[in-house]
Amino acid sequence: MTAPVLLADEERQRYAAQYAEIATLAGGLAHEIRNPLSTISLNLELLVEDVATGDSARDRRMLRKLQTVQRECGHLETILEDFLRFVRVGELDRAPCDLNEVVREFVEFFQPEAAAAGVEISPHFDSHLPVVELDRTLFRQALFNLARNALQAMPQGGLLELQTAPQDGRVLLTLIDNGVGMSPETLASLFNKVFFSTKPGGTGLGLPTVRRIVEAHRGAVTVDSAPARGTRVTISLPPASRGEPA
Repeated sequence: MTAPVLLADEERQRYAAQYAEIATLAGGLAHEIRNPLSTISLNLELLVEDVATGDSARDRRMLRKLQTVQRECGHLETILEDFLRFVRVGELDRAPCDLNEVVREFVEFFQPEAAAAGVEISPHFDSHLPVVELDRTLFRQALFNLARNALQAMPQGGLLELQTAPQDGRVLLTLIDNGVGMSPETLASLFNKVFFSTKPGGTGLGLPTVRRIVEAHRGAVTVDSAPARGTRVTISLPPASRGEPA
């Protein structure tokens, strides 16, 4: 199981300042790449429309090649969007929240995608949670990344449980799937290597983004998994200042 990393305030501030400078440069580079890529994608779309009306074998070959390039451009756009989301995690717009309510809204949003994949979502909420402070938009993105990974780990369908509970002065959110699980080698690289992915076409940014979002909330994330035994992801958050049970 990966251990949570909690930084001292001074170390956290120094790390945040260094990261902000790097993130600004990287984000600018990503934007510079995305602009011409958007132009290429638009022109490809126009070319596909022109070629699609042809009936010759040459037209059909050209159409297949253009569609291949379109798919690759789409993959590049996905990588850039994931990367920009990764580098933007900095200052948060946090507000006191009922974690149960946040997760309940996410489950309602994600339910159709899970059902289409043959995955049942089973929520279990503790009714006496302290209030937490969240940037709801960013935290929802973390939930989406984790839930999407769980679906990909259950290609034949399965069960995804979401549990909330207070523990040792913290507020826990646990996601448990009964999917294929991960090897020790994959588990060791899960959050630490940007662009590391075991999925075809995966960007490898989803879980590093989750870690950055959780740590930006002064939280920690741990993962317990084994091949053929599924995966358990636990997010630990501090209660809000003077937080009362929601």
